[in-house]
Amino acid sequence: MTLVHVLRCLLLLTALSAATGASAASRIKDIASFEGVRDNQLIGYGLVVGLHGTGDSLRNAPFTRQSLEAMLERLGVNTRGFNLNTDNVAAVMVTANLPAFATQGTRIDVAVSALGDAESLQGGTLLVTPLLGADGEVYAIAQGPLAIGGFSVQGDAASVVRGVPTSARIANGALVEREIDFKLASMTSLRLALRNPDLTTARRMALAVNELIGLPTAEPVDPATVRIDLPREFNGNIVDLLTDIEQLIIEPDLPARIVIDENSGIIVMGQNVKVSTVAIAQGNLTVTVAESPEVVQPLPFANGRTAVEPRTDILVDDASDNRLAVLPQTVTLQQLVDGLNALGIGPRDMISILQAVKASGALQAEIEVM
Repeated sequence: MTLVHVLRCLLLLTALSAATGASAASRIKDIASFEGVRDNQLIGYGLVVGLHGTGDSLRNAPFTRQSLEAMLERLGVNTRGFNLNTDNVAAVMVTANLPAFATQGTRIDVAVSALGDAESLQGGTLLVTPLLGADGEVYAIAQGPLAIGGFSVQGDAASVVRGVPTSARIANGALVEREIDFKLASMTSLRLALRNPDLTTARRMALAVNELIGLPTAEPVDPATVRIDLPREFNGNIVDLLTDIEQLIIEPDLPARIVIDENSGIIVMGQNVKVSTVAIAQGNLTVTVAESPEVVQPLPFANGRTAVEPRTDILVDDASDNRLAVLPQTVTLQQLVDGLNALGIGPRDMISILQAVKASGALQAEIEVM
């Protein structure tokens, strides 16, 4: 890792530690969602036609051949027993997300991905493709011209590929045919699902909802769920009530956690990370071997030959300038980062130090290694 990357990581840690000092109050809308109000995944299998010789080779993709023959038979064209040889067709998988409360006739975006050995989907058109839900029912129909964000150009001795030419999207490419039965207005009990489960956050959320309604109707069921029972005398619009609940401001409580990505050397520390009294020293033994051979020429008119004389320079650095640093008891995140930065420690060494401090029992936080 270069010095520039090290400095960037240290600056990022300092910025994060400074930002945690500010208030972390958030809307309920940003930290939780109402159970049942969610997207649903759809998937389908279809054919893309109109490709300029960049489709599937029917010999290597038998599913494309079978799908093409079946489609032509439905249109009254019998091709059974004939040798089809076209590379303008590609078999694709079509995926989409069906939004909550999507009504019949609503259009949604779809993503198209090649399934066989097609080289590019550029210029293709997706034929009518049913999109199925997890229950096997058809919820939407997709069709339309593809828009890709990449391209592939190839010559005799070189080729250029930018993006992924075998993936594409169709904006508003699917038409919703079936609605998901979810009657929000008739519900008498709602559940809030926390995106980051926490007991303290769930309790604060329930207290805020009870204060809004004026009755003890909200109750934290577990760290991830808050149940809201609508009062019997409630005769208002449930959408208005949910809108008011979403806008309530609470301060989420976060556990003391340090997240480490070993591959990239990224370290993210939570606000509540504390360190007991501990002494830290860091030093590495570095041995550098440099070869600089020297060419030796014979004297004029001498009976000799040009030779190469080896020359080796060895440098040993035991990091003797590094000193032992003592971190006082219950230092804050800012003090911890400043102390480690003062030792001139890079992200890689910082990961090892944090793990060693955790092993000693002085780090009051959980370490999660990605």
